[in-house]
Amino acid sequence: MKPKQILISILAVLFVFPLMGTFAQQAASSGSIEVITTFDYPGAGNSTLPQKINERGDVVGVFVSAGVTRAFVRFSDGSYSDPIVDPNDAVGFTEGRGINNSRVVNGDYIASDGTAQSFFWSNGTFTEYVFPGAVQTDLLSINDVGDFTGGVVPDTSGIFQGFVSVDGILSSFSVPGAVLTLAYEINNSEELTVGYYIDGVILHGYYRDSNGTLHFPIDPLGSVATVLFGLNDRNWVVGRYGDSSGATHGLFFLPPNNFFTFDFPGSNFTSLNGINDKGVICGRYVDASGIAHGFLARVGGTPPTTPAGTQMKANVSPSLVTPLNSSPSAWGGVVPAR
Repeated sequence: MKPKQILISILAVLFVFPLMGTFAQQAASSGSIEVITTFDYPGAGNSTLPQKINERGDVVGVFVSAGVTRAFVRFSDGSYSDPIVDPNDAVGFTEGRGINNSRVVNGDYIASDGTAQSFFWSNGTFTEYVFPGAVQTDLLSINDVGDFTGGVVPDTSGIFQGFVSVDGILSSFSVPGAVLTLAYEINNSEELTVGYYIDGVILHGYYRDSNGTLHFPIDPLGSVATVLFGLNDRNWVVGRYGDSSGATHGLFFLPPNNFFTFDFPGSNFTSLNGINDKGVICGRYVDASGIAHGFLARVGGTPPTTPAGTQMKANVSPSLVTPLNSSPSAWGGVVPAR
């Protein structure tokens, strides 16, 4: 499908989960999301899954064709890179997850032993990356000062911890009681890191501040699964959440507890995956035939500034690095949410 201009201004109130009541009315006058364009990686039947967007407007992502997963970059002029395939990809699975203004990409792939491993890619050159001593490493973002984030299985327990590399210093952490924690992005200011964790079998969002304090769970009212994917230097956060009816909604979150919801028109699945400082969002929606399509959107007006009250929970852990206290589980080979 060729990119098409949609220029639809969508007030948040029209798409907020029905139980959000008073806050939905407040959000209507304070912020909106306008779709700029849709796009697909070239090729019939491809599912296109954008992941992050840099300040230049380049988007890194994933496309899936006939069961094979490949990374790509959509450049700001609308052109595309060739498929990006890690040379150690053994099963037809390479993902592009992060991109910075220097067009350094990072991501993950599945190795011959079935574990997730990671790479940096720049100008066609791959550099493999393994968190020191780790069994598995998933790189999920890179910022403009060279900080990066992801998930790591440090030992044979198979349990993922989140990690950040800030100014060359690595720190791993997990939300207390979680069986999986993933760090999806750190902003250029190094002020916030966002991601999700699994508490039993439920996905919850969290954010981590520059002091290492974890704020969790971040769950809109009615959510049965929340993922925070990306953020910018304004601390505007994007992600998605699912409700009990089976619908998945795009989520715009402003810490500590303000948010609104965005649904791509006519779709039952919307995911907001990355946002730059200009307020341009990359995301995807799924059509009636089950094919995923990319889109770019822009935040209009002023983001919501009225607290959502009990509609958002945010407990706090002051721990910088929290030892895992969950029993080992079969999380080996997990592919992080996209």
